[in-house]
Amino acid sequence: MTAADGFEPERLGLRYLVLAQQVRKVLDKHMVSSGLSLARWKVLEVLDGTGSIRQTALAQELGFAPRSVTQAVESLASDGLVERKPDPDDGRAKLVALTDEGAAALAAGTKAGEHMLRQIFGTLDRKQLARLDEILSVIDDTTGELS
Repeated sequence: MTAADGFEPERLGLRYLVLAQQVRKVLDKHMVSSGLSLARWKVLEVLDGTGSIRQTALAQELGFAPRSVTQAVESLASDGLVERKPDPDDGRAKLVALTDEGAAALAAGTKAGEHMLRQIFGTLDRKQLARLDEILSVIDDTTGELS
C-alpha cells in the first residue's frame, strides 16, 4: 500500500490517536459509573501489584509527576481506598497501600472496564484480534525504540 492508496502513516497515526482517546473516554465514562475513574483505577491497580510503596516510587510506576500522585493519593485516602503511613526506613517518606475498600473498588472498576472492552473489541473476530495484536506490537516496539 502506498500513500496514493490513502494509507499515509501520518493520517492513520492521527486517526489512531483520536480513536484511542475516544475508547479511553467511553471506558472512563463506564468505569466512573461503577465508582472509579480510569485514572484512579490505575493508581489502585499499581498498588494492588506492588503492595505498600513510597509515593515517589508510585509516581515513577505511573509515569506521573510527584505532585499529581500526591493529589491522587490524598483523594483516594479521603475516600478510604488507600492508606498512607510513615515509611519505617525514612520518616520523611510516606508509604501508600490499598485498603480493603480500595480492593473492592478496584474489582468493581476492573469488572466495568473489562465489560466495556469486551463490548468494543468483541466486535472483532479472532483473526482481526490477532492482526490488531500484531499491529499494536509493531507500534509498541517502534515507540520503544524512539523513546
